[in-house]
Amino acid sequence: MIGIIMAGGVGTRFWPLSRPDRPKQFLSILSERSMIQMTADRLRGLVNSIYVVTSADQAHLVREQLPKLNAEQIIIEPFGRNTAPCIGLSVAWLHALGIPDDETLLVVPADHVIGKVELFHSLVRKAETAARDGYLVTFGIVPDYPATGYGYIESGELIDNDMFHMKQFKEKPDRNAAETFLAQGGFYWNSGMFLWSLGAIRHAFQTLMPDVHTLLDLILDRWRQQGQNADIADIYGNMPRVPIDIGVMERAAKRAVVPADIVWSDVGGWQALYDLADKDEHDNAGNAERLALDSSGCYVHADKPVALVGVHDLVIVETDDALLICNRSDSERVKEIAKEQGLCP
Repeated sequence: MIGIIMAGGVGTRFWPLSRPDRPKQFLSILSERSMIQMTADRLRGLVNSIYVVTSADQAHLVREQLPKLNAEQIIIEPFGRNTAPCIGLSVAWLHALGIPDDETLLVVPADHVIGKVELFHSLVRKAETAARDGYLVTFGIVPDYPATGYGYIESGELIDNDMFHMKQFKEKPDRNAAETFLAQGGFYWNSGMFLWSLGAIRHAFQTLMPDVHTLLDLILDRWRQQGQNADIADIYGNMPRVPIDIGVMERAAKRAVVPADIVWSDVGGWQALYDLADKDEHDNAGNAERLALDSSGCYVHADKPVALVGVHDLVIVETDDALLICNRSDSERVKEIAKEQGLCP
């Protein structure tokens, strides 16, 4: 099995800590290890080799943080084009390297957290048989509350080994719909993690996204002629901005979902980070020394002591050149600030 880590993106919901020159996946926000290092650590013992697909302006960060990877293991997108082109490029890269079509590929984002790693490994190994049989497999997180910030996957009939046919994707629901999903059962959060064989996903691009497949063939031709360091920006610039869920998974005939109760988080913003963090007796958290007086529920990131007086449920983040103060419940809106600063595509 080969592991592919998707490490593009800017992580705008973690502004001002996450910036274009050092996005979220390269930050050490949960431990001394960065998010991408934690992801690589998680894959060891499960896959035989790791490849990272990242944007050209982030490739040096991958080399810096994962120095054991050789040049062949870093797949460079000229620029971001969402997950379908990102995965398509990695598939073309592996095909160009001569990886056989029956090799299985585990595709994961660089910036997620999994609490039960051994269970995750076990689920992946169980699902590998189905992937070798041509299924496109995704892992659905068993929901523990009616989240409205995630898409959902509805499962169908049982295949085998706690694996189900995938019935359909559901876009991010409102609160009432999310509560209905949980009450009904058989609905899972869309984790964005996938398992398939190289041949099956290549065939899926050919039949379901022929425009992308054609562009990938042009890229393969250029690599054959000029080597895999060739400039492909002019071709890649024609790629549509389409997620793999919409481009492939929603339309694939042979697809499966594996329920995964693995203590997962996409660490999507400051609220998610607060939820994961260790808290003191007043439910305050963060890396900074806190002097709290009648204050609770705050997350503080700073390199100096911070005094909290009579405040509750705030996010306070200080960097060398910026200061963020917001209600935790509004922390998702940080991406609006990042957009105003031109940090979003």
